[in-house]
Amino acid sequence: MRCEIGFDNDLYLREQTTSILERVRRYDKLYLEFGGKLLFDYHAARVLPGYDPNVKMRLLHQLKDQAEVILCIFAGDIERKKMRADFGISYDTDAMKLIDDLNDWEVNVTAVVITRYDGQPAADQFKNKLERRGIRVYTHRATKGYPSNVDLIVSDTGYGANTYIETTKPLVVVTAPGPGSGKLATCLTLLYHDHRRGRKAGYSKFETFPIWNLPLKHPVNIAYEAATADLGDVNMIDPFHLESYGKTTVNYNRDIEVFPVLRKILERITGGEAVYRSPTDMGVNRAGFGICDDSVVRAAAGQEVIRRFFRYSCEYALGHADQDAIHRTELLLQQLGLRPEDRAVVQPARQAALEASRNGKGNQGIFCGASLELRDGRIITGKNSPLMHAASSLILNATKQLAGIPDNIHLLPPNVTASIGTLKRDILGRKAESLNLDETLIALSISSTTNPAAQAAMEQLKSLSGCEMHSTHIPTPGDEAGLKRLGINVTSDPLFPTRNLVEM
Repeated sequence: MRCEIGFDNDLYLREQTTSILERVRRYDKLYLEFGGKLLFDYHAARVLPGYDPNVKMRLLHQLKDQAEVILCIFAGDIERKKMRADFGISYDTDAMKLIDDLNDWEVNVTAVVITRYDGQPAADQFKNKLERRGIRVYTHRATKGYPSNVDLIVSDTGYGANTYIETTKPLVVVTAPGPGSGKLATCLTLLYHDHRRGRKAGYSKFETFPIWNLPLKHPVNIAYEAATADLGDVNMIDPFHLESYGKTTVNYNRDIEVFPVLRKILERITGGEAVYRSPTDMGVNRAGFGICDDSVVRAAAGQEVIRRFFRYSCEYALGHADQDAIHRTELLLQQLGLRPEDRAVVQPARQAALEASRNGKGNQGIFCGASLELRDGRIITGKNSPLMHAASSLILNATKQLAGIPDNIHLLPPNVTASIGTLKRDILGRKAESLNLDETLIALSISSTTNPAAQAAMEQLKSLSGCEMHSTHIPTPGDEAGLKRLGINVTSDPLFPTRNLVEM
């Protein structure tokens, strides 16, 4: 069985909430920078089986009477339409979605801050769109003198040049769609203004990874390095914590590198000695105390490193990344004594592609295979054909297995698939007639109205959420969209499923 639990989510929620409230009580107002994803933190859920990917939102919902949210987004990310790889949406769209999600959880969004603003037209459009929907939007420019000139940073022409954001609750959560969004600068700007107004305000970070009280080379912390290999992040022993307390803790290079400057800035803002003696001190991170089975999380973390290796390999093939991220992840796999083939679904997918080539039923002479591991450990395979993509074949085969439908029972009537092929070829002018997963799911839903077997198969689609899958080729947009909606954890070899440069 794969569904082993290694993390006590409820214990973690209690520990993290208590720790945050302890910090809130020290100040009139606490600015809490939220690192990582506020919602849908699937990386944490994958490496800590039992972790609720929405636990941060659950925490905020519990604290809704004491907390409000400020959302940051970097103007440059809006201008170049930076995308969130996990959802395939732009950062500005994700910011709006996050506002909707927070409202659904009854958590108040006080304002949106467009950071490092310099008159970007796309940022102005985004600001107008939000303001016309009744959302307060502020623009903060890059901080003059940062990071070296502390006198200029902590002055009316540094942090003081940016507009103050009025808040009413003791806990202000500062979050963002992704890294580099200006959360820290926003926190310190508001801290500066509060102290100028005579208000006792403080700053902390909500952290999950790396986990400070796990060993440096623990697989969970190595998985964090793999997740940020494209950014060049490296886990390190926190030298400031070791010097101050004689205790070994783990942090990462960017926080350690910026800490001396940050400590000086905090001292200058508050007019006294900084509260924190190390980067570890700044973080509120009780994730390590939620681990209830170390062997389970070690195994899960190792699998995550393999997933990241495949992801970076595909991003390199697509032109989205350089080879450095691949090389870094290969080194991390070596540290763990793992190979890409140690992912259970890799070899069966490659074997399915080999079988397709022997049968000579590929599409455009390219033979693709796919493999999926069900929750009970069974491995299901699929391969491409002139009729459908490998992902489509795989998902139909998996739902058949789950519903107990014999292999010789057809789920899609030939007249439906033929009609879709005619539409694609003769009306839409597509080169490829074979059904991608999105099209296959629509065909399945149509078939389910008259075919009880198709109805039974469709009812099993939800059971595929969280399952592991591998494809021998990079999924097409239609396959990728369907797999994301089903919630399947997909990896693929860095090969293209067609000779065409654009899927048509």
